[in-house]
Amino acid sequence: MLSFQRKQNKSLVGVDISSTSVKLLELNIRDGRYWVESYGILPLPAHAVVEKNIADPESVGDTIERLLNLTNPRSNGAAAAVASSAVITKIIDMDADMTDDEREVQIRLDAEQYIPYPLDEVSLDFEVVDISPTNPNRVSVLLVASRTENVDTRSEALELAGLIPRVIDVESYAIERAFSLIIDTLPGSPDIVAIFDIGHTMTTLSVLKDEKIIYSREQLFGGKQLTEDIQRRYGLSLEEAGRAKKEGNLPDDYEPEVLTPYMDAIVQQASRSLQFFYSSTQFNDVDHILLAGGNANIPGLARLLQEKLGHRVTVANPFMQMGFAPQIDTNQLENDAPSLMVACGLALRSFD
Repeated sequence: MLSFQRKQNKSLVGVDISSTSVKLLELNIRDGRYWVESYGILPLPAHAVVEKNIADPESVGDTIERLLNLTNPRSNGAAAAVASSAVITKIIDMDADMTDDEREVQIRLDAEQYIPYPLDEVSLDFEVVDISPTNPNRVSVLLVASRTENVDTRSEALELAGLIPRVIDVESYAIERAFSLIIDTLPGSPDIVAIFDIGHTMTTLSVLKDEKIIYSREQLFGGKQLTEDIQRRYGLSLEEAGRAKKEGNLPDDYEPEVLTPYMDAIVQQASRSLQFFYSSTQFNDVDHILLAGGNANIPGLARLLQEKLGHRVTVANPFMQMGFAPQIDTNQLENDAPSLMVACGLALRSFD
């Protein structure tokens, strides 16, 4: 069985493998609160990961190994995650008095009802989540399944780096876990929160109610578009454009001619995603918007979204109430925090 949900007692490092980078985070508990013990981010070689699918496990493993040498975490156990879009989840009703072994047998017998792939190509896990609201003798069971290749490539990359893959989670569950650290810091005790995660190629809207994701939608739009805009405007290679964007050494007309139109496009994408959420659910509003991902810290973006969308917008930071080991650069961590939501949620698996 794949440990999407299984409880783990050993310390774990969270390893988030995205399309462009690897992010590593290790947490501890001291004096009743979480501490960041080690963390780091390194870029991946081009095409090592394509749309969240690992195409080159050796390159990813090499990057993770270099990151381990830089961060020197204490644990060699690791938690990684597959993309939410690569996972099938179902809630099924089962008898309350069944053992886990009996549930597994029953799920495998009935698997073709839930999973559109041959069973020998699938990794799956399950967890009892609640007593059935209509029958106390039945329970609701969350079934999670993914193609085994999605799990194996992540495990392989971790092992090549010298880590022991103990948990392969799902990105959406990791985000839920990290969000639980943020909810108490938001003003007004919001009930429904929208998280816009603006990644390199994809922007994901996750809407949470009572700290659980109730809606998710991906759009093919991200920071890569800004890099390509810079490339076209200034006649640079894609690599040069990416470096110029990161270092900020661009001509004076960059902000009005390139950055402002890109930010306006983010507003359009966000507005469209919210409209899809409203039209496909019974909800017609959200209480708060969180910005996450590598593009969340663009100066003025949160303010612009707040003005245009009419909702309070803040930049996600799951570390606000944590302590930090002496070697942690807290200013850099604050800057990186919006892109560390998945890594943080994975690191929290140490304390299940």
